[in-house]
Amino acid sequence: MRSGYAACSPVTVKSGDRFIPTRAGSNWSINFHCANENCWSPNQNQRAKDASTDTGKDAVAYAALLRNELLGAGIETVPDPHTDDRRNTLVTQDTHSLFRYTIHTKRVPFDNEISPYSLSPLSNKSHKLLRSPRKPARKISKIPFKVLDAPELQDDFYLNLVDWSAGNLLSVGLGACVYLWSACTSQVTRLCDLSVDGDSVTSVCWNERGSLVAVGTHKGFVQIWDAAGGRKLTSLEGHSARVGALAWNGEQLSSGSRDRVILQRDVRTPPPVERRLQGHRQEVCGLKWSPDHQHLASGGNDNKLLVWNSSSLLPVQQYSDHLAAVKAIAWSPHQHGLLASGGGTADRCLRFWNTLTGQALQSTDTGSQVCNLAWSKHANELVSTHGYSQNQILVWKYPSLTQVAKLTGHSYRVLYLAVSPDGEAIVTGAGDETLRFWNVFSKTRCTKESKSVLNLFTRIR
Repeated sequence: MRSGYAACSPVTVKSGDRFIPTRAGSNWSINFHCANENCWSPNQNQRAKDASTDTGKDAVAYAALLRNELLGAGIETVPDPHTDDRRNTLVTQDTHSLFRYTIHTKRVPFDNEISPYSLSPLSNKSHKLLRSPRKPARKISKIPFKVLDAPELQDDFYLNLVDWSAGNLLSVGLGACVYLWSACTSQVTRLCDLSVDGDSVTSVCWNERGSLVAVGTHKGFVQIWDAAGGRKLTSLEGHSARVGALAWNGEQLSSGSRDRVILQRDVRTPPPVERRLQGHRQEVCGLKWSPDHQHLASGGNDNKLLVWNSSSLLPVQQYSDHLAAVKAIAWSPHQHGLLASGGGTADRCLRFWNTLTGQALQSTDTGSQVCNLAWSKHANELVSTHGYSQNQILVWKYPSLTQVAKLTGHSYRVLYLAVSPDGEAIVTGAGDETLRFWNVFSKTRCTKESKSVLNLFTRIR
């Protein structure tokens, strides 16, 4: 059950992407606990989902059947209603005239055609269409399978306060503290408390092995903590303002700050070797390393998306199409060099880039502020979380950019997103001070990847 909310209602001030709440007299007892939600039961939600899916399938089958009988289209299988193939199959058939003269020949039985004694008015192709197997649609539950209270989870677009480790530990920055929640045991431990230094948490990020967690602070420090031992290994200086974005690359840690600088440091060296990357004119709010560890993508409040390599101190690519802050950044794990980004309130667009050629690919207007992006590890899909004005979570199929699911439940902007280590579940956090867990991705690996040598996203070795 939730507690303490009636006495501590948030007072908020809105000003674009800088939406900083102030709280009157909050005195939280910091604790994670499950929250009851007034929503549909899983059975009710499943029945509604099944009904909508079946309706879509029937509509596609009916349209194909009409084309067979009226236009002689010759469609023998029901297209998948969630792929581009459906549009191509139904539109690119022969556009014969509706009324045409044909000579009917006697049908030969026993050759996979319908019996000559059948009373059905349908053609042989339509019978094959009706007998064709239908691929079952993947069903995504529209209700979270777990909801946790997260008191003092800040409603600030420029922070990154939630991350999920390879060891199945969730790190969450709440006020001046970082808490670890085990997805296996639901046990909660407090990793650190910065209030003794008069500081607060502005970002958290696990390393790839899940043994170390980096903590960015409001005063510009970057602390490295040993999660298993619960001890601080080092505290890195160098930034003059809050550190809102962190990204690991092996033993190197990149940090982006409100001072507009990106610092890259090797945490293994006693005084870490430092590289200063200066390209943004305003706060750095998004950082992501590519899966091959060769390129770093950074987004800023200057509406710029920059790509850096591991050797140059200047960006190798700059994209300026967004009209608002770029916090949401995600590299595709399936196509080499494919980068996705999302813009803030004044932009609302998802954009895709081929960083091998510097070419802009697809884009779509989502209708609301894009706060986070993450690709599925197993299929060519991605999830986006949104703020003003719909506060929704969208699952997209790429490259068609068709919506697979729309999830709602948060009453504030969905500012935080992390993917589980198995790639099936996500956790979202918002200024409503809740963490919600959703099953959105399938473990089935996509088998329709292009093998052509002309594919720009393949590497030649």
